[in-house]
Amino acid sequence: MDYERLMSEAITLAAPTRPHPNPRVGALVLDAAGMVVGRAAHEGPGRPHAEVVALGQAGLRAAGGTLVVTLEPCDHTGRTPPCTASILAAGVARVVVGAVDPDERVSGRGLARLRAGGLEVHSGIAAAAVEAMDPAYFHQRRTGRPRLTLKAALTLDGQAGAADGTSQWITSAEARADGHRLRAEADAVMVGAGTLAVDDPRLTVRLPGYRGPQPRPVVVAGRRPLPAGARLWERAPVVLAPGERDCPGEVVVVPGPDGVDLAAGLAALAGRGLLDLLVEGGPTLAGALLRAGLVQRGVFYLGARLGGGVGLPGIAGHFATLAAAREVELVSAERLGPDLRVEFFVKEQ
Repeated sequence: MDYERLMSEAITLAAPTRPHPNPRVGALVLDAAGMVVGRAAHEGPGRPHAEVVALGQAGLRAAGGTLVVTLEPCDHTGRTPPCTASILAAGVARVVVGAVDPDERVSGRGLARLRAGGLEVHSGIAAAAVEAMDPAYFHQRRTGRPRLTLKAALTLDGQAGAADGTSQWITSAEARADGHRLRAEADAVMVGAGTLAVDDPRLTVRLPGYRGPQPRPVVVAGRRPLPAGARLWERAPVVLAPGERDCPGEVVVVPGPDGVDLAAGLAALAGRGLLDLLVEGGPTLAGALLRAGLVQRGVFYLGARLGGGVGLPGIAGHFATLAAAREVELVSAERLGPDLRVEFFVKEQ
């Protein structure tokens, strides 16, 4: 039996789903003859897990067959009963698992329960591909914080705007549309108080025909005044602040020595089920997050323009020595209309 091919099919089932804070999970059930008789993906919190739905589709045909599931089945009761009980009751002969669940309530326990029940268990099948399908879930369960993607629109020589503050539009309509696709993939979009005041953003996905969920807006307030008439207040954002603030939205107080404790703020967002965070704030917020080691990924759009001088840097801060530069792993660099889209991962220090 080609477990790699079957796991690839299960990953394809799970990839389009939006179940956060739960993981993306896909499952297949094959009967004893190797025919697929059930397939499902997890749809979200409180909904039946993928393996339970697939086993339900298979019914009696699951007996003596094989369950292929992208993530280790749970062995605890949460909003739903433990999946291991349903798997054992279904009478399958073997379970093929992609990745071990990093959630401490699950990790290794589900596999152990299935083996103790007499099932043949194979794990680690295409595990890297499973994690790549839902990196935010794995990152949050390991660190307690959301996966953070830093987005920036810059001139070819790295300026986020001119000295007078103008920045619209450095990049093309094609690049801006791709930025909206990034929003569509995110659970939340974060800006700082400066961006809120200058740009008055809505932080919504505005793509033709888009019907999916809108990311939750997040504002890092710091100590500066917040604009009372900002359009974002209509969307009840999460506001991370060093002290109590009188503003619409949900205020989360996370004081730090220089304003907001960004690590604590990110942990608070994860506690609200926001696992995949897109940062669209300006240079100050970008610099603070990068220096704190909180950025995992970046997508920079380099416009077909040269600033030709000192304007607003893409990332604020003092670049004292080359040794202070953060190493990145380039993922891709591609033309996007007249511009260049560069995606990278920030290497851990």
